[in-house]
Amino acid sequence: MQLSGFRYHDFLLELSAQNAAAYLETRGFGPPPTRIIELGGGVSNTVLLIETPARRFVLKQSLGKLRVEQDWFSDRGRIFRESGVLRGLAPLLPAGSLPEVLFEDRENCLFAMSAAPPEAQSWKSLLLAGQVDPEIAAVIGRMLGTLVYASWRSPDWEQAYGDQTVFDQLRLDPYYRSTALRHPELAPRFAALIEESGRRRVSLVHGDWSPKNFLVSPGSVMAIDFEVIHFGDPSFDSAFLLNHLLLKSFYRPEYRAALAAAAARFWTEFRAGLPADCAWIESATLAHLGGLLLARVDGKSPAEYLQDAALRERVRRFARRLFLDPPATVNQVFDSLCHSPSSV
Repeated sequence: MQLSGFRYHDFLLELSAQNAAAYLETRGFGPPPTRIIELGGGVSNTVLLIETPARRFVLKQSLGKLRVEQDWFSDRGRIFRESGVLRGLAPLLPAGSLPEVLFEDRENCLFAMSAAPPEAQSWKSLLLAGQVDPEIAAVIGRMLGTLVYASWRSPDWEQAYGDQTVFDQLRLDPYYRSTALRHPELAPRFAALIEESGRRRVSLVHGDWSPKNFLVSPGSVMAIDFEVIHFGDPSFDSAFLLNHLLLKSFYRPEYRAALAAAAARFWTEFRAGLPADCAWIESATLAHLGGLLLARVDGKSPAEYLQDAALRERVRRFARRLFLDPPATVNQVFDSLCHSPSSV
């Protein structure tokens, strides 16, 4: 039965701020909302904050066609990999590190989860405002190290999350393959990176370990957005986080030293939490870092704050050099940027 005000596509509810209250009523999930706020769901989800007299929680629904200029599609069932891994990882991380899953709706590709405290801010917004706290970076590094260590070469985690289809759809294709089309001379290097990374199936990989996905409040950092979770190459996650710090170093050159210090803390804490047989992680991280940096200029999901053409070209030149000839250590990447003029 279709309820008034609901818009379906192939009998699937398309969640919105306008129909969420009626939807929750059909599930008997009360009391009624006093406020519904549409949050930034990125390009791939609809995310609503629901406030009632009794609680605050979030509804999240995956999109089939993502909100970008180029056609970009993904399996909507990916949403339940996220809810499943939130349940599985909760006992392994400190309290408050992850949202709590409240319910799943398999028919409509959505689930509900607890919200971060009202005062929480995204780490991305703090970084862009110049509030670069290395201790937050350290917490995020330890969290990633715990995720990797707890799942290291685990047959159970691999069986549950070994399918990398969504990772390919949402990361490898729009980041690496699409960027290779813009830089055909680099296509063999991108192909080799995808192949090399694909052979590393050693732990869980978040797939979007980005500052926007950490909600920071006093004494707590909550990680969100696990829709690209899979069992594979953890150096993708470490490179993904470092890439965002590197991008912001270009965008806000006045914060470069602080961002370099945050990157160093993240890397130190992450590396300290890994198994002993992980000596390859730094070179693998650097290989991804150059490709990811170039992808945020010329891939399907360019960094939204790199609007200036001259700035994009500076990032592009740095990324190509990093991709083709990476240094020996992560710290050298940030040191080279800090000791270069702001026009690098």
